[in-house]
Amino acid sequence: MVRPYLPLNALRAFEASARHLSFTRAAIELHVTQAAVSHQVKVLETRLNVILFKRLPRGLMITAEGEALLPVLRDSFDRMADMLERFENGHVREVVMVGAVGTFAVGWLLPRLPAFREKYPHVDLRLSTNNNRVDLAAEGLDYAIRFGRGAWQGIDAVPLFEAPLSVLCVPAIADELRRPADLTNQTLLRSYRSDEWTSWFAAAGIAEPSSLLRGIVFDSSLAMMEAALQGAGVALAPPMMFARHLAMGAVRQPFEIYTSMGSYWLTRVQSRTPTPAMEAFADWIATAA
Repeated sequence: MVRPYLPLNALRAFEASARHLSFTRAAIELHVTQAAVSHQVKVLETRLNVILFKRLPRGLMITAEGEALLPVLRDSFDRMADMLERFENGHVREVVMVGAVGTFAVGWLLPRLPAFREKYPHVDLRLSTNNNRVDLAAEGLDYAIRFGRGAWQGIDAVPLFEAPLSVLCVPAIADELRRPADLTNQTLLRSYRSDEWTSWFAAAGIAEPSSLLRGIVFDSSLAMMEAALQGAGVALAPPMMFARHLAMGAVRQPFEIYTSMGSYWLTRVQSRTPTPAMEAFADWIATAA
């Protein structure tokens, strides 16, 4: 069956009128006359053989048929607008959706993004942050940068670098720490990965303090470090991700003792075929890392 041709002007007139519930306001938005909008809507109604609006003395009331048509048109117009916005100076701006662990995003990625934009000006990078729990397919992500051992089912994972953990705290607390055993007198801020402090104390060669079982558990190193910056306790976090705080003297690293709990990885769903923009981002971050 051949579908009747539906003029774009009529579809746009209906969509604008439905948003405003007024031919007059739609006409102002579309820079045409009220009569032109009313005519275009009538053309559409005739083509579809339905009534889209009930004309009232003070505006319009959309019918059930109009309600059914409206969301489809809105989605179509939004997608067209999004596509057209991606054209710039004769090039199409490609979009790459990246999710990243908040600590990595703030401590490593953000300072380097200007270099990426300079090298790939036509790649539109859209960044979201997470706490290492992410579903790439459900969230519509091309890539996710996450921390761990690299074993995620159905996921292609490329290692970026390790980020060993060490003790970080405000200077006032650091002054009280002469040796690792002095941590037994401090509040130890904990991550949801319960074995981090255990691993660090093993690297330090001392027994794990019983106080480790008390205190707040954080779902991200960013939140934990904010608590540490407020003097709430001692954090175990990757110093390289908080180099700016260390350089400013806001926090100190009292011991050159580290423990490695994994690496940062660039991950994507194995069934996802990389686009040229995705390949550009992957090549850039691998080189930068």
